[in-house]
Amino acid sequence: MSNGIEKNSPQSEEKTELKIGKPSRYNVFLFNDDYTTMDFVVDILKMIFGKNLTEATQIMLHVHKKGVGLAGVYPREIAETKVEAVHRLSRENEFPLKCIMEKIND
Repeated sequence: MSNGIEKNSPQSEEKTELKIGKPSRYNVFLFNDDYTTMDFVVDILKMIFGKNLTEATQIMLHVHKKGVGLAGVYPREIAETKVEAVHRLSRENEFPLKCIMEKIND
């Protein structure tokens, strides 16, 4: 039995409108602790976040003085990868360095 519309006819196609916007961005923060060395934090900032020595040192000093510092802003998947890399390298080097990501509300 037919409803008068064939499967491949233009009338049977559903129209779906896709909304493509900017991907959500996430701040990635490092937290100060009493055990992780300043040199290790600088190395993390250089290796994982691509900072040069001057930028890495400035961020590390900010983290040291203020307790927390922004390491970078990334799309979700990249931020997740960076947070995981920080935690993995910290564990491997026996440091408790904490890193989190936080969504930026636009």
